[in-house]
Amino acid sequence: MTKINRDIDLIVEQHAEHLLQLAYFYTKDRFSSEDIVQEVLIKFLETDYEERGTIRAYLSRMTINKSKDYLKSWAYKKIQFKEKWSHITATKKKDKLLVQNERTLIGEAVLNLPLEYREPIILFYFQDLSIHEIAETIGLPQNTVKTRLRRAREKLKPVLQDEAWEVLANE
Repeated sequence: MTKINRDIDLIVEQHAEHLLQLAYFYTKDRFSSEDIVQEVLIKFLETDYEERGTIRAYLSRMTINKSKDYLKSWAYKKIQFKEKWSHITATKKKDKLLVQNERTLIGEAVLNLPLEYREPIILFYFQDLSIHEIAETIGLPQNTVKTRLRRAREKLKPVLQDEAWEVLANE
């Protein structure tokens, strides 16, 4: 195995799961997330990466950008339209208890937030990034990130009022 192949394997081993989670939080679709991560890793291999920061931050930024591009794409809009039609028939067939067991309340509530609020919540609570790191990653001022975090928590409070989520309990 050549040195480049070992480096590639190491990068994939260290960062693939993180990138997959990040892409999933944007797309809400496992298969699309896997495709996005694969495209990001291929693009990373094709570029001449110069060590200007951490590889994780660089790959995260690439994943976020690719996920946002996917959300703007025609393919995504077509899939959403099909899912809306199929969801109507699927919901009628499934028992409500099964639907509740398929998703966690907190994850569902976070994924239902608008992207501008979902993004900082995910990066702050699920990816453990600081406000400064989030601001750099999504290209916004720190105060804007703080405001969006506060507003996202406010939107989550009524949805999760019965749930003992310590983040909201301390607010």
